[in-house]
Amino acid sequence: MGRGRLRIFLGAAPGVGKTYAMLAEGQRLRSLGADVVVGFVEPHGRRPTAAMAEGLETIPRRTLTHREATFTEMDLDAVLARRPQVALVDELAHANVPGTRNAKRWQDVEELLDAGIDVVTTLNVQHLESLNDVVRQITGVRQRETLPDEVARRADQIELVDLPPEVLRRRMVHGDIYPPDRIESALTHYFRVGNLTALREIALLWLADRVEEGLQRYRAEHGIVAPWETRERILVGLSGGPEGETLIRRAARISARTPGTELLALHVVQEDGLTRVDPAVLDAQRTLLESLGGSYHQTTGEDPVGALLQFAEAENVTQIVLGASRHGRLATLLRAGVGERTINRSGPIDVHIVTHEEAAGNAALRLPRPGHGMGLRRYGTALAGAAVLLPALTLLLTAVRGQLGLAGDLVIYLLVIVVVALVGGVYPALLAAVAAALLADYYFTAPLHSLDIERPDEIATLVVFIATAVLVGTAAGAAARHMQRAVRATSEARTLSRLAAAMMRGQDLAALVELIRENFGLSAVSLLERDPRASPVPRWYVVASAGERPPEKPYEADVESPVDDDLTLAARGPALSTEERRVLAACAAELGLAHARGRITGPGGPDDLLADAERTRASLLLAAGRDLRAPLRTAEKALVRLRRGAGKRTPDEKRLLDTARASVRRATQLVADLDDLSRLHAGALDLYLRPVDLDEALGAALDDLGPGGHSIVLQLPEYLPDVIADAALLTRALTALGADALRHSPPDRPPVITAEAANGRVAIRVADGAAADAATTAGATGARAGSLALRLSRDLAEAMDGCLETTGKGVPFTVTLILPGSSPGGAPAAGREQ
Repeated sequence: MGRGRLRIFLGAAPGVGKTYAMLAEGQRLRSLGADVVVGFVEPHGRRPTAAMAEGLETIPRRTLTHREATFTEMDLDAVLARRPQVALVDELAHANVPGTRNAKRWQDVEELLDAGIDVVTTLNVQHLESLNDVVRQITGVRQRETLPDEVARRADQIELVDLPPEVLRRRMVHGDIYPPDRIESALTHYFRVGNLTALREIALLWLADRVEEGLQRYRAEHGIVAPWETRERILVGLSGGPEGETLIRRAARISARTPGTELLALHVVQEDGLTRVDPAVLDAQRTLLESLGGSYHQTTGEDPVGALLQFAEAENVTQIVLGASRHGRLATLLRAGVGERTINRSGPIDVHIVTHEEAAGNAALRLPRPGHGMGLRRYGTALAGAAVLLPALTLLLTAVRGQLGLAGDLVIYLLVIVVVALVGGVYPALLAAVAAALLADYYFTAPLHSLDIERPDEIATLVVFIATAVLVGTAAGAAARHMQRAVRATSEARTLSRLAAAMMRGQDLAALVELIRENFGLSAVSLLERDPRASPVPRWYVVASAGERPPEKPYEADVESPVDDDLTLAARGPALSTEERRVLAACAAELGLAHARGRITGPGGPDDLLADAERTRASLLLAAGRDLRAPLRTAEKALVRLRRGAGKRTPDEKRLLDTARASVRRATQLVADLDDLSRLHAGALDLYLRPVDLDEALGAALDDLGPGGHSIVLQLPEYLPDVIADAALLTRALTALGADALRHSPPDRPPVITAEAANGRVAIRVADGAAADAATTAGATGARAGSLALRLSRDLAEAMDGCLETTGKGVPFTVTLILPGSSPGGAPAAGREQ
């Protein structure tokens, strides 16, 4: 038997005709020969709706009483017993009266669907859980009966029942929706034209999203990758460059011309992670995009064009907006730009190439800054090395002139150029190549000691040498830059991972600030917060600090990294590079998150209030225990002395003394239990988990119970593995369970203790001897299950990686203590459950 189908008639407001449409569909299905019944219909006194239900079989409603009032609900069991083909159930989001099997009507509908019954139902859009706050903001009315969106999404068919606001208000005036005494109030409040228009738009958009989901599902099931232009989707390709904001604004203007257009943006991260993109630039572009109603996405790929088009196909994008290439003509000749490659591979997707100030044709010619990417220090070191190595090498080659030839001399010069490129990058390598060519011309080509060259082959050799030196130097410099970036990226990742790990371990802000100070080699670091109430002069105070003389004001710091307008990270120490400042900004943002969480759950938060209450309760219990111990010891000593003079006492007096002494002992034990429970919750109770022989622990527990313990019946198998437990705590738990069972067992039926091993665990059951006809009510059973002795035993068991279960439905009352078992060698048993 398959699951039934669910069809929903969705309306934007009451009175649009959802129930009428549902009944009309029921009449249509009945005319086609389907077995249709009315499970529940609420016509609200509307005569056309009631007339449409005539002729349809109606299942009688179930009558319930709640708070001295009578209500009627759908009789779910009667509908299930009738088993129709189709059931008409009105008001899917309705909350059932307490006393029914399900709290919500949609849960009743789920049972009908599971039974193979098709259901036709109604729903107003304001009852959807995700739209509840939006509807309240529009209408000022909070809907108390809500439906999870997922229930509606699972419907096989959703049909919108729509009326223009003016028509709906006209129906209201004619009395077709509400009785006359409610018409004026409804028209001036909930049923205003603006409210109805907004609700209608919300319903249309929500249903459009559901249709879109169905379309995407259909395309995926049928392997359709070509975009279907059912809805315009514009995708902006962001490279992380400054032109991104221009592209976003241009795409937003294109989107604004076509209502219902969706705006997306995608940034492709290179798989090697070495592409230099400023996160601050991407964050600013993401903020701009979201302010214009777009959504930001990010993916990783080796080929940016392939990743861009793959995302576009998955999202059914119809237009792509890209920036004009920033590369020059020479680079474009060597390899086509991203825009040209996207156009060649986009297929039916339109591609817009937007010019901008950073484009190659518009931007002024700007050579890369010397030392950029390698550091000015390495740049100077490379130039100094070239200035020393080239003359030294020239002197050496002059001493052996004529033995290597011009080609051999140039190869040795080339080795120096490669070394210079690895240290300082492209520019020092280019200078070294030109200098080496001039030195070779001056000292090793005829005529000597002149820049003139007699032989054409030597001219060709020098030209080839310069070209080779430039290419090799460029490649070596690029490799050096990539290696430096990889090392820097590894260092950044290590720094951020250390900070994240420290935050996961719950370290406080002071420890996190100290970690940042150590990682960046700073002398002092402070996290400063501004008092927003201090105006016009800002007032700052230190949230956390580390190091000597930490700055107390932002202007006292050598390095500052603002988190927001009211929070900043200030530091003293050596100057940081641009890359180090970027990582410091990321660390400052993480500190800001940690500080925000601390304020939410810090002093005054709900967690601290509960913790303070728990600490107060524990301290009161400990204080009460200390205060009660001395009076109880004194009372027991007095009772012992009185009992010694038993010869002068009557039998009734002796019995009363024994009872009083037993009560005092029980009170003493109760105080000890409270003390152990408080210490256990406070983490002050030491545990020593090891394999423990269960026979020995039971024997010790029976000895602690005194003479009463001899009446307990032990039924143990011949072999039981040891349990992993603390011997003292296990004995304490077994003693408490045995005492509780003795206290509730009649003298002629003693408690029974059994044990068995299964699946790496050992279950110890303590059953009292209560008779089957004992008047054990559910309330008494629940009170006993929450007694102090059982609570102490449960907490002790959980501290030893075990658990305690109670059986309160039947008699006798049984408590099961489950602990991890061990192998005969003392190691934990295989298959032990955690």
